[in-house]
Amino acid sequence: MKELHLTIHNATGLHARPAKVFVNTAKQFKADIRVQHGDKRANGKSLISVLTLGVERGQQISLFIEGEDEDEAAAALAAIVAAGLGEGAAEPMPAAVAAPAAAPVTTPTAAPGMAPAAAPANVMRGVPAAPGIAIGPLFRLRNTAEVPTGLLSAVVGTDAEEAQRLQTAIAQAKDQLVALRRQLVQRGAVAEAAIFDVHLEILEDEDLLSAVGDRIRRGEAAAHAWQSVITERARAVAALDDPLLAGRAADLHDVGYRVLQLLVGVGESGLRLPDHPVILVAQDLTPSETANLDPNRVLGFCTAAGGPTAHAAIIARALSLPAVVSMGAGVLDLADGTLAVLDGQNGVLVVAPDAVTLTQAQQRRERWLAARLASEQTATEPAITTDGVRIEVVANIGGVAEAERAVQAGAEGVGLLRTEFLFLDRSDPPDEEEQFRVYRDIVQAMQGRPVIVRTLDIGGDKPLPYIRVPAEANPFLGERGIRLCLARPDLLRQQVRAILRASTYGPLRIMFPMVADWNEWQRARQMVLETARELGVPPVPLGIMVEVPAAALLADVFAREVDFFSVGTNDLTQYTLAVDRQHPSLAGMSDGLHPSVLRLIAHTIEAAHAAGKWVGICGELAADPQAIPILVGLGADELSVGVPAIPTVKAQVRTFSRAEAEQRARQALRCATAAEVRALVPVA
Repeated sequence: MKELHLTIHNATGLHARPAKVFVNTAKQFKADIRVQHGDKRANGKSLISVLTLGVERGQQISLFIEGEDEDEAAAALAAIVAAGLGEGAAEPMPAAVAAPAAAPVTTPTAAPGMAPAAAPANVMRGVPAAPGIAIGPLFRLRNTAEVPTGLLSAVVGTDAEEAQRLQTAIAQAKDQLVALRRQLVQRGAVAEAAIFDVHLEILEDEDLLSAVGDRIRRGEAAAHAWQSVITERARAVAALDDPLLAGRAADLHDVGYRVLQLLVGVGESGLRLPDHPVILVAQDLTPSETANLDPNRVLGFCTAAGGPTAHAAIIARALSLPAVVSMGAGVLDLADGTLAVLDGQNGVLVVAPDAVTLTQAQQRRERWLAARLASEQTATEPAITTDGVRIEVVANIGGVAEAERAVQAGAEGVGLLRTEFLFLDRSDPPDEEEQFRVYRDIVQAMQGRPVIVRTLDIGGDKPLPYIRVPAEANPFLGERGIRLCLARPDLLRQQVRAILRASTYGPLRIMFPMVADWNEWQRARQMVLETARELGVPPVPLGIMVEVPAAALLADVFAREVDFFSVGTNDLTQYTLAVDRQHPSLAGMSDGLHPSVLRLIAHTIEAAHAAGKWVGICGELAADPQAIPILVGLGADELSVGVPAIPTVKAQVRTFSRAEAEQRARQALRCATAAEVRALVPVA
């Protein structure tokens, strides 16, 4: 037996998706894997069992692994834990539309460190969950399709028949979840759609299914057995001390109720909404309910419970539904039909607003909606400043479907193709032929627009179970990005071959991640040149991501050979400020508009332009309305953003001159704090 003692380093502990990464890795091995945390033990191959351990960041788990492949299992699990269990991926949980944030509809929030002003009696405060302003009548959601108790206990057939009914219901539930996932992807919420992968995982949880099966064999009806076990597991998760982990109980209830409805035949959804637009009020919303909300009938929602990290809030942000959560039970006492203003940016609900407040809110909402509509109508037009400077606005994508949507959204190319999507959620790496076909299809989908392909960026926050990485005390400062790929040249060479083969179908560029040293660039560049000669294809433009201060400070040296730079603002901010952007209490300090980060960006652009090279900005900062004028003023040639943000970013660039932006950028570089920089660009 192998015994390991590991510390969980990722910011959110063993919540749903990190636990899923752990469990899926464990399932690849035949060995029995048990996990202990404190006095609790769990089956390492059961998602729900692992969740109920309640492991938070910085806490230790013990693994007891026994079986023929115990050594391999131990090494893989140690590596995946050390690498962060898949947390901290680029652009986590992005807002669907980077529209200008809605202004407050009540008394402005007090400055940091000061107590907020007393709110009027008709103003209720909660936790901001998704930005935007909604104005309309309130409607409390009441689930009228509760399962009658009698149906739960009704035994329809023999034990075997009841077990078969359960399997049929689970299969139908899986089909529904796959369809729901597809629906979110089609609405542009690609990252958020992965939430339902966790739901699918729950439906395959061996401990859960075993417990239900035991009850059925003891003579219980399938519905009663299923509901009892789901309730038991959900209570265990809800009782955890960590709010983020406890919030996953909603996922268990969501999945459980879906199967239960199918078992007893009460219909897929119990939602009963009026036929006119409303602001939804609820105790809480499940992920499924949120994903199914019709934007023509739901203007936004507020909940008594829930939190900004709950899956319902994540989906709301992706779908541009204003939302406020954790408002307390008092919100449930509000009468249906009461006119209200919901401010998702500031976490405020104004009940029965007076005429002045209502007028101001309507004006703000109209300006916000008009700007968003106008940006969509002009999305295919170039982004040119008022004094005639063109800024390329391109897309960050992770697949063929996103490439197609990028073209529709007005993207002028792909500034970042994350090739990790080809390597994740599988037990073996893709071969050269599979990679080639996908890269070729993306190039063709972009219809002649340039595509920048970032080579595999794993390690740190993006581990792969089939690539053994030794446990590292600090994986973000260890073997990741280009370092990892250069240590495994066969892996990198195969990817380079596939990219170069696809380059014959359209304009492709290659970009290397996490470059900090000249020798790393030289080795990667030489591999591409040699491979191009072997294939008999022309060389392609080569660039690097500027994600660490070392690369920014050496930009003048790299510019001698590098064809282009892309500043990865997420990691550059993290490494410059020494703040984990996923840290539960320090994440607020991780602001890319900090003057130190801006000075590194300015230095990179100045050095690149002096050598005749261009610079793109990639990461969350490129779509931040307060950052865009400053980045343009610093001389950025390209802004690479999420697909839904493309129209609004292009529209904003058209509202100011490069000269004005340069003046604002000079002021920003003289500031002492990120707050001072943001004060230079007030949001309308």
